Order: sequence, then structure tokens, then C-alpha cells
Amino acid sequence: MSATPQPVVRRGLLDEVTDRILAHIRDQGLRPGDRLPSNRALSERFLVATPTLREALRRLEATGAVEMRHGSGVYVRADLSRLIMINPNRLRLDGAALLDLLEARELIEPHLAEAAARNASDAQLDELAANLDRAGRALDEDAALHTANMNFHRTLGRLAGNRALAQVLDSLIDLHDQEQRHILTLYADRDHDHHVHLAILAAVRGRMPVKARRLMTEHLRDVRDVVIRALEA
Repeated sequence: MSATPQPVVRRGLLDEVTDRILAHIRDQGLRPGDRLPSNRALSERFLVATPTLREALRRLEATGAVEMRHGSGVYVRADLSRLIMINPNRLRLDGAALLDLLEARELIEPHLAEAAARNASDAQLDELAANLDRAGRALDEDAALHTANMNFHRTLGRLAGNRALAQVLDSLIDLHDQEQRHILTLYADRDHDHHVHLAILAAVRGRMPVKARRLMTEHLRDVRDVVIRALEA
């Protein structure tokens, strides 16, 4: 009895072409928004048929790595140095999913705040302070305040020194960006929120890791309580 044929060669070819496209992006230092060479040029470079190249590009587009623009070309979409990327085809979050994400942040961010207090350089902490300066000047401007606040959390995560955890946090923030804007509206006391951020910064700059962890935990619990009350209402 003969074995069922399996298209090993075809699957291997697609994998190889996909890897070579990614390697080209990396080796050429292409960043999000940069255009790749034409399909014909890539086909000739990798010695594959154009339909095979297009299939590899469609595979990369499905994961959010590139964007195929009709009549324009193929563009890098994601930062391929990232270890962790979010699902580009996700649905809008429901209340339960939002609470799950906030709980995940509550588990991760206090650890990152503590690690930043131990590991961040003075120059990096100046960058963190600059984010809060921008937030302080934008307390009456929702869009600018949201961006500055989220950049504060992202930067603090990055300064902790763990690239994987920082990217997990970055992805969690990206996942509920729209909901976070609504939370800003619910969390009506912007001055209080800003002072909490300043207190976290002071603990991190003062090299007080335990205090930084505690303040971040309390801050995120307050945010989650606000969301729970809103969902119940």
C-alpha cells in the first residue's frame, strides 16, 4: 500500500522564499513604510516563479509583516525585529476581553516598573520624564494626553531591560488602544492620574524598586475598577 503523497517540496519552497524575503528586509535595513523591490526583481533574485513569490508575500501580509498596495507595490508594515506581534485581524474587544488585558497589564507592569528602577540609566529616565512633561501640557487635549500617557507606560516597560516583556506590554496597549481612549474619558480626574504617573517616575528615579512596583499596582487596579464600574453600569 503506497503512502499518501505529501507536497513537501512545495511547502519547503514557500518557507524558503518567505525566509529570504524577511532576510532581504533585515539585511537592507528596511523599516515600516519602506517599499520592497518589484515582484519581478524579487523573483529573479530568488530564482522562483512570480506566482510562488506572490504566495509568499500573501503569507507575510496575512501576519501583518508586509502590505500589498494595488498598483503601488509591497511595503514593510511591521517592525520585524519584534519578538511578539499582535493579530492584525482581531475583532473589537468585548468587556470580558478588555478586563483580561487589563489584568495581564496588572501582572506585568509592576514588575517592569520595579526592574526599571533597578536598571534604567539616568539618560533613559530623562526620556521617561519628557513623556510626562508632554502629558502635563496636554491635560485638556484628549488625543495628545492619551499618546503621552501610553508612551509613558511603553517607555517604562522598555527601560526595564527585558525585550520580550516590554513587547508583550506594547502589544497589550496596542490591542486595546480604542478602549484605552474611552477609559481616559471615564477616568475623569486627569490631574490625579498625572500625579500618580509622576509618583511612579519619582520612585523609579529614586531607585526605589519596591515602591515603584506598589505604585504601579495600585494605579492599574484603579484603572481596572473604573472599567468594571463602567461595564456594570
